Amino acid sequence: MKLVESILTKNPCYTAGRKITVKGLMLHSVGCPQPKASVFINSWNSESYTSACVHGFIDGNDGTVYQTLPWNHRGWHCGSGSNGSGNNTHIGVEMCEPACIKYTSGSNFTCSDTATAKAVAKRTYEAAVELFAMLCKQYGLNPTADGVIISHKEGHSRGIASNHGDPEHLWTQLGLSYTMDTFRAAVKAAMDSADSITGIQASVFASLSEKEVIAKAGALFTADMKQSGILASVSFAQFILESGYGKSELAQNANNVFGMKKSLSGNTWEGTVWDGVSIYTKKTQEYENGAYVTVTADFRKYPSVEKSIADHSAYLLGAKNGSKLRYEGLKGCTDYKNAAQIIKDGGYATAPDYVEKLCSIIERWNLTQYDAAGEEEVWYRVRKTWDDKSSQKGAFHSLENAKKCADANDGYFVFDENGTVIYPEAVAAKVPYTVRVEISDLNIRKGPGTDYARVKYIPVGVYTIVEEADGKGASKWGRLKSGIGWISLDHVVKC
Repeated sequence: MKLVESILTKNPCYTAGRKITVKGLMLHSVGCPQPKASVFINSWNSESYTSACVHGFIDGNDGTVYQTLPWNHRGWHCGSGSNGSGNNTHIGVEMCEPACIKYTSGSNFTCSDTATAKAVAKRTYEAAVELFAMLCKQYGLNPTADGVIISHKEGHSRGIASNHGDPEHLWTQLGLSYTMDTFRAAVKAAMDSADSITGIQASVFASLSEKEVIAKAGALFTADMKQSGILASVSFAQFILESGYGKSELAQNANNVFGMKKSLSGNTWEGTVWDGVSIYTKKTQEYENGAYVTVTADFRKYPSVEKSIADHSAYLLGAKNGSKLRYEGLKGCTDYKNAAQIIKDGGYATAPDYVEKLCSIIERWNLTQYDAAGEEEVWYRVRKTWDDKSSQKGAFHSLENAKKCADANDGYFVFDENGTVIYPEAVAAKVPYTVRVEISDLNIRKGPGTDYARVKYIPVGVYTIVEEADGKGASKWGRLKSGIGWISLDHVVKC
């Protein structure tokens, strides 16, 4: 499964920032002859698109999964029924549909190329199985339990969704044997199969971009940090440097993402997860006497990337030089520069610029965001204003790291997940004052936030603000003197 993050950051559903406790997954089909996920993503990623927002689309042409909302955000994907709304409990994913069908009435359609249509439906079905298996594992869900995995049609029958027939209508009319029961069974089988393989194979990185590798591998290093106490950012940077984003020969053929040799300095350390026999032999470059030379060496071979990471951390924690720990002080070190220096000083690498390389990688990709220490659900973003996403300097799990970043950049603030400034403390503005509105599509809201109803667009002109308040969707909201409502102050010029 190829998973690409393409968050609909402009959609009002995203900017509302509401969260859910994920209790299930709902499968949808887009209901129109459009196989390209990009068409929906481009259309829905707009401040004015208020009718829908889902967590993901599955492209009909190649099966790529595009994540369009954070999984734990409340989406707008199923409407509601007599028993409430599945938006409050379920992740919603849309499968794109073949271009060769034509809807006639309701959920009925004709098809001009059955073979092509079946291929598209099969492609999206199989990608959905992989995605739902991943999400069930991530949220600890049983795919065959009642109400956990449902279709939009089943959601309506349960009274938590609007009256739609997807996706069963597509499968039935194309003469496919798929049902929601077969889908749930396939998800369960995929989970069981994944459990039989001890973790991620480095081969999954081969076709991914550098950015996609970062997104996929980050959680592995956060998890390792919780076990080892070694900064995820530093281990992650070593992975990137030493395996070329998981694409090196050694990574691809041996799941060895750190260049761990069969025999290592300080080889009597405890905690290794290597089986002691599996090896991969290759030529490598070593820095000796001021120059690089080519040597042939045996390297450790692992059953998964996770095992490689665990063995690497166990080595850093346990390797000794005589009776002294080779990398003493690494566990619990909270400064990535110091941690990188400890590793270099312990003799891990022979390259003279090893520390500089690691720090450069950490800073380029903001890898400190993975130094979560158990706070995965909390993000602090450092920006000039909440809506100016392009100004973002970083996103941090650690509030202290976010504050340091803001202190180092004049005019920057720390925002919580709702877009509220939490550092430095805002100075109360003197009101009233006037502002100039220069854009034609600025909404007036009934209250200070995007979670309040829209009144109308405010005309271009000069207006008096009589009160300020914090709220979702903007760093600050201003109440209009006329009393008609509130506007975002991120999109006005103070007179």
